[in-house]
Amino acid sequence: MSLQMVLDRQTDHVEARRHTDQDHDLLESLRRREPTAAERLVSRYGERAYRLAIGITGNGHDAEEVVQDAFWTVVRKIDGFRGESMFGSWLYRIVANAAYQKLRGRRSRRDDISLDEVLPPFDERGHHVAPVADWSPRTADPAMQAELRSALSAAIDELPAAYRTVLVLRDIHGRSPLEIAEALGLSPAVVKTRTHRARLFLRKRLTEYTTTRAVRPARSPQECEVTHVAG
Repeated sequence: MSLQMVLDRQTDHVEARRHTDQDHDLLESLRRREPTAAERLVSRYGERAYRLAIGITGNGHDAEEVVQDAFWTVVRKIDGFRGESMFGSWLYRIVANAAYQKLRGRRSRRDDISLDEVLPPFDERGHHVAPVADWSPRTADPAMQAELRSALSAAIDELPAAYRTVLVLRDIHGRSPLEIAEALGLSPAVVKTRTHRARLFLRKRLTEYTTTRAVRPARSPQECEVTHVAG
């Protein structure tokens, strides 16, 4: 084992211990049912929990409900926390699962898209039937970056709940497949499959967007002038 690996492990241990010590007083406060315990919980983890919840649900009102429900669950089930993981990770899993269930419940009232209809076609050997266009070099154009962000957000909103949740947890919040699997009650293999399919879906949507934009006829100076005058 290299010296750097030893140092990295020592650093990880110190960081984990620091977080454990940081939450020790909060845990004891929650277990003793102190009047200020819930307020301290919200103060320490409220902002991070909300960012996670709104990332999954995509809706501010739903995210607020998710955080409230998740924190209430933490308060009620605090005696069930055995310390086998960091407290923050345990809370994070509760928030993620609550957000996922909220998103599923909301989307059950409308038709989810079929990923099979939008993913690139494959042959019997699992290869793409047609080459996948590489539009990434065009993202350096500042004029396209805002449009691409908007198109990406719209594509994420199209994803079925199961795919959106794992994508947000994996690619936006940087959680490992194992952490996501534990939070959602899935196997790591399922998490990896859904993440991969969600990424393919987003790539195809962005390819369609950039292709459509590329063939869109340019506006003449006269058209721009008319639009400006009309505005």
